[in-house]
Amino acid sequence: DGDGAQLMNARHKPCANTGWRRFARPAQVHGFTLIEVLVAVLVLSIGFLGMAGLQVRALSSNNSAAARSMATIDSYSVLEAMRADLANARAGSYNQTVQADACPSDRSSLAAAQLAQWCAQLGADFGRFASTTGVVECDASGSGYCTVTIRFDDTRAGAAGSAARSFQTRVVL
Repeated sequence: DGDGAQLMNARHKPCANTGWRRFARPAQVHGFTLIEVLVAVLVLSIGFLGMAGLQVRALSSNNSAAARSMATIDSYSVLEAMRADLANARAGSYNQTVQADACPSDRSSLAAAQLAQWCAQLGADFGRFASTTGVVECDASGSGYCTVTIRFDDTRAGAAGSAARSFQTRVVL
């Protein structure tokens, strides 16, 4: 079989440096080896893990930003209620600390009712925990300077964020 001998001789080529013969790949063989496929899968897997990590980080940052936005809305909510009841706000009727797990039940005055409603709103937005608090402090001199501080647990921020977050708004009524 003369064709087989020619094919066999075409596959073996002498190597100039070592004298060993090596096999040449025939022209009709195409494709990838198993090792090439495994390396490609490994590289893709590392890339996908990186993308998953970025996605988790983005979601936790987004949740934390949403919580800070809710703190802004909640602080302006009580400030608008105080502006509607300006005489009592300047007199110090709103100067209280409310805790979301124990909202005040006293609704005998407009200020007390507004603070009870605000406390319930804080609890709905940040969870009814002892760590969720709202503090209203207005200057006793009647100057109209008021500070609203909201404290909440921001474990949604992940490893980069602090669990205890404080948000403060200072305005002149």
